[in-house]
Amino acid sequence: MFFKDVIGQEVIKERLVQSVIGQRVSHAQLFLGQGGFGTLAMALAYARFINCTNKQSADACGACPSCSKFNKYIHPDLHFVFPVVKPGNGKPAVSDDYLTEWRESIIQNPYLEMDNWLLKLGAENKQPAIYTEESAAILKKLNLKTYEGDYKIMIIWRAEKMNVTAANKLLKILEEPPEKTLFILIAESADSLLQTILSRCQLIKFHAIKDEDLHAAIRKVGVERLDTMGWIHLASGNYNRLLVLQDGFVDENNFLDKFINLMRLAYARKIPELVKWVDDMASIGREAQKGFLNYSLRMLRENFLLNTGVKPLVKLTQPESDFSSKFAQFINTDNVFAICDEFNLAAYHIESNGNAKIIFLDMAMKLVKRIKN
Repeated sequence: MFFKDVIGQEVIKERLVQSVIGQRVSHAQLFLGQGGFGTLAMALAYARFINCTNKQSADACGACPSCSKFNKYIHPDLHFVFPVVKPGNGKPAVSDDYLTEWRESIIQNPYLEMDNWLLKLGAENKQPAIYTEESAAILKKLNLKTYEGDYKIMIIWRAEKMNVTAANKLLKILEEPPEKTLFILIAESADSLLQTILSRCQLIKFHAIKDEDLHAAIRKVGVERLDTMGWIHLASGNYNRLLVLQDGFVDENNFLDKFINLMRLAYARKIPELVKWVDDMASIGREAQKGFLNYSLRMLRENFLLNTGVKPLVKLTQPESDFSSKFAQFINTDNVFAICDEFNLAAYHIESNGNAKIIFLDMAMKLVKRIKN
């Protein structure tokens, strides 16, 4: 990954390039934002640039021995930590056990997100984490001298998945790292990180990729279709989501059907049917559940905008638009915030590995009350 391959985010690129050229590289940095905004992609390009032995004015050379190793992410001074799932035999689980799968994944898609990673591991219904055992491996690696690069670089992907014990063990080395050591923490939620971790990192916030940059990226890789601009609007600045929509891996129509069914049953107060809907949702897998909740939040936003007359900002597919033409009147200032709070709360509890049946039943029962307000 090179800076030139990172989609958009030009201000951040320039900032990182100048920090290297001016020898002002902060030893601990937090890249905050959705994976599809380019947090991991930027970290990979930044790490390559730092250890390139023939740096160009704004990017790595691509031809030096360091760059050759970065092509396969096998540079001896580049280390990765990422969430894993524990094997059924009860043995400790650390990132090094999955390095082959990890390298394959980031070479194929440096914009990957958690659902992509879990699919690679064949563990869609499990909750990954960065466990306590990982901290010992990190300390061991970083206390060694650099092999051949300017910096030892530790990229911790989805750092908010670190359990408390692992995070606490990293505090000292984050505060007083060995010489020429760089931590790049990547997270989607700052609220899930320890405050003591946040205070030790330089924060770099990533924002949604501009539509024109997404369009240019799609054209560059040659997968543009007639409906590309519609998918770009739905992707909301997330390149990974755009790829998923284009490839058809996410069945938006299936989510729409579930959303329509939920809203109609809640409005009609058909409790037995709602219970059956809950049973169906509980069976589809945790990542799909989170995908549905995020989809529902988008639909609620679009319908609220539609109801309030802000039509130029509304981004809906034709099937969604057909449903929303009648449904939007029920999403208004009296209930939209309360309903969104319930969906956000359900997403939080699903993310925290709560009981899906209880979570969705509680959300559905509250929706019965809110939808007619």
